[in-house]
Amino acid sequence: MVLVLYGTEVSAPVRAVLLTLRALELEHEFQEVDLTAGDHLKPDYVSKNPQHTVPTLQDGGAYIWDSHAIMGYLVQKYAKDDALYPREPLQRAIVDQRLHFESSALSVRWKQLKHLLFEEKVTELPIEKLHETYALLELFLDGHEYMAGDQLTIADFSIVTSVSTAHLSIAPVDATKYPNLSAWLTRISSLPFYEQANSIGARRMAELVRAKLPKQFDKLWQKAFEDIKSGAGKI
Repeated sequence: MVLVLYGTEVSAPVRAVLLTLRALELEHEFQEVDLTAGDHLKPDYVSKNPQHTVPTLQDGGAYIWDSHAIMGYLVQKYAKDDALYPREPLQRAIVDQRLHFESSALSVRWKQLKHLLFEEKVTELPIEKLHETYALLELFLDGHEYMAGDQLTIADFSIVTSVSTAHLSIAPVDATKYPNLSAWLTRISSLPFYEQANSIGARRMAELVRAKLPKQFDKLWQKAFEDIKSGAGKI
């Protein structure tokens, strides 16, 4: 039976799962869940995922939600090897730590900013905390090409979806200030499946944010896109 992924491409966690599916070359069906229309609150969806969140993965008669759980499941069940989610205890612990960092720090900061922008309609966004997470990611990458060491893992997929969206909207990654993070972003964006699995959705989300951004962020937005066009900030 073909795997079915329920979600929306504007969601960073959904895109993290899409990156994993593409990396593993797994056949799958994508079912759009329109959050603005309340699709996630309909009885049929809640019966699949009582927390009514996205993404949700259907594998036969089983339903799994939370992007980190889904990514780990896909690798452990379908991957030819454990490269994306190592079985070795220390390597696994480092990947898990990065995943927890994404959910407890990076994702939280991003959600807080989105709430301020879309719900409270603030005129200024406090992005200092987001830059604090950038600084930590910069340290994670010190001496390494990827977030959990020297090989690509699901930690990279999880983190890049949030970073790329923030980079395109409210907090461009400054290559001078964060050289490791900037190089990593370019490295991940060169993956052959990246454009389809992440960039399209990240740009859609960024456009939604852009429409709500206070005027003081215009220069940051323009700089990010100038970098992308020149190749310096490809995402």
